[in-house]
Amino acid sequence: MPLDPHLEALLDFIASAGLPPTSQGTPETARADFRDLAVNSRPVDALPPVASVEDIAVPGGAGPRPARVYRPSTPGPLPTIVLLHGGGFVIGDLDTHDLTARTLANGCDAVVVSVDYRLAPEDPWPAGVEDVVAATRWAASALPTLGGNDRLAVAGDSAGGNLSAVVAQAMRDEGIPLAGQLLIYPVTDRRGSYPSHQENGTGYLLDLDTMRWFDEHYVGHLTDVDDTDPRLAPLHGDLTGLAPAVLVVAEFDPLRDDGLAYAAALEAAGVPVEVRTFPGMIHGFIDMGRHSPGAQAAVDETCALFRTVLHG
Repeated sequence: MPLDPHLEALLDFIASAGLPPTSQGTPETARADFRDLAVNSRPVDALPPVASVEDIAVPGGAGPRPARVYRPSTPGPLPTIVLLHGGGFVIGDLDTHDLTARTLANGCDAVVVSVDYRLAPEDPWPAGVEDVVAATRWAASALPTLGGNDRLAVAGDSAGGNLSAVVAQAMRDEGIPLAGQLLIYPVTDRRGSYPSHQENGTGYLLDLDTMRWFDEHYVGHLTDVDDTDPRLAPLHGDLTGLAPAVLVVAEFDPLRDDGLAYAAALEAAGVPVEVRTFPGMIHGFIDMGRHSPGAQAAVDETCALFRTVLHG
């Protein structure tokens, strides 16, 4: 299927801004550019209403971390989703993923706890991993005051998908049951070389140079990093006994095959998994429904799939 025409127009608009590539800038400029795209250019009415939004602090690996709790209007008790934002482990925050959190709360009929974990290069790997594991462990103990039922799940996009997969493995190892994991175009295999890297490596928002730039900031301080450490590359972990997964990828995304490889590995390990490759979509489509009816349809289907896992 060809690239979604609405997303093609969005890519043209972004290109017309003349911003230098992310890989040629600093983390500070990349964060500012991402915020301009995801927050400052977003109409206020693009944010779907929820019953309440509350800023809180949750445990992290080296002290409390900011978090935000979203409650839908659906009466409880409800499942709780810990949301881990994307951004290559370098950019992104609670505000850039405000729309995603609201979308999941409403679309999945769940309370969403969005976690602001530490970012590289100021706090490189494994700082962010330590934060999200600690936050999810806390959420498991706080379910009565969060969603109110005993079902806890994790969700994340891109780097957040990586962290969600890592957390799912950690929670299993700690004996904390998860009801599900939603992995949206996740990074799963640092050492892998997949066809989609070359097919979609330029021209579709996320490019290979930016992926390398993110990786350098995340683990570049390490001279002896183990590419198969499952806290970095969850594809190389023990996948048996993990929570049921919904894994979605985009046709025109360099990370498409990373996600599909993880889905295949989950299935081989006996983990129930629903997989979707959305045609015509690009990396980041989860936040692009206002630009593209096709993206909105993909978002709606993703939420419906995960809602079934959480409430089924």
